[in-house]
Parts: sequence; structure tokens; C-alpha cells
Amino acid sequence: MNDPSAPEPSKSVEDSEGPVEHATHEEPPPSAVTTSQHDLTSAAPDIEGADSLDLAAIERDLNDVETALERLNDGNYWTDEITGEPIADDVLAAHPTARTATPKLG
Repeated sequence: MNDPSAPEPSKSVEDSEGPVEHATHEEPPPSAVTTSQHDLTSAAPDIEGADSLDLAAIERDLNDVETALERLNDGNYWTDEITGEPIADDVLAAHPTARTATPKLG
């Protein structure tokens, strides 16, 4: 018994739009992923073959980076600490921790 004045039952989203297809994660074929043992070991530093690590040099480099970050936060990263003149972009590109426009020679 269909009553023409009765409201039509609401349709679900799936009924009105058809089935929903979900994206699937497909693994690339083994030939698409090539990693050799050389690739894995070449990225790691050779600390076994090194006589010793220069921890003092590493500490100086770290301090230089921290100083450069402080200068960047303070807004004077691009300014020569001695002359007050701008440091050229190419100097900073070559030496990101430079504090003067003239890099140290020693």
C-alpha cells in the first residue's frame, strides 16, 4: 500500500552517489625500489677507520651554528660584526656561520 502523500524515504549517501571507492596503498614492485648495501653504508660516517674524532672542532662548529642562529633571531645575521656593513649573500652561502664579510684565512 503506497500512500502518494507519504514522504519518500530518505536515501543514504551511498544510495544516491553509488558505491564509494576507497584509495588503497599499493606497494611498488621490487624492481622500482633498488637499494644496494653500498647505498646504506656510504651515508654512515666511518668512525671505526678514524684514528680519533676532533671533538674540539665539532664543539667549535656547534658554537658557530648556535651563534649564527642567535644572530638570525636578533636580526643582525646579515651584518658584519666589525664594520656594521652588510655581509654579501654569496659570502653567507659559502660560509653560513660567517660573522664578518671577510672570511678567516686560517
